[in-house]
Amino acid sequence: MGIYDTFILPRLTHLAMGHRMLTPLRERAVAGAAGEVLELGVGSGLNLPYYDAGVLRLVGIDTSAPLVEMALRRASALRYPANILQASAEDLPFADRSFDTVVVTWTLCSVGDVRKVLREVKRVLRPGGRLHFAEHGQAPDRNIRIWQERITPLWRLCAGNCHLDRPTATLLTEGGFHVENLSTGYLPGPKPLTFMYEGRARL
Repeated sequence: MGIYDTFILPRLTHLAMGHRMLTPLRERAVAGAAGEVLELGVGSGLNLPYYDAGVLRLVGIDTSAPLVEMALRRASALRYPANILQASAEDLPFADRSFDTVVVTWTLCSVGDVRKVLREVKRVLRPGGRLHFAEHGQAPDRNIRIWQERITPLWRLCAGNCHLDRPTATLLTEGGFHVENLSTGYLPGPKPLTFMYEGRARL
């Protein structure tokens, strides 16, 4: 990894993802997460303070060592056991049926193979397990989608492989998940960057 990926991108990611307008989405994404919980793309640990008493243990993974270090510092103050480690969501280092809940926020946009990640999520979830998600992705408006497709090749180079145009809900359904509830809409800001998907899915 180069200087940008090692020293600059993690700090930019922490600052951008810490924007206060994302806080309500974080709170809703982790609400009700219970039992043994896995968070994919834990980043700098911005979700960690919002988990409630239903969590027995939380494991958070991220591919970025600097972000994992930031999350570990946040985890030290938590009231529930948390293990934060560097790992890839495309090859989860956990046994089958290890978790009751998987949480993913603004991560499916940046993984290399989102379909492989969803297969891994299915593998590690217990029967009846739930996937909580808050993601940005493909907009419903054709003119916005055109801009997303134009911008994404450059955007992903400077934003940690982030794709603006992934159809999150469709990918979940194609991956074998039943989306139980789904909310979508634009946040304030440039529309190609701000179309959000929130919800819950079960196997």
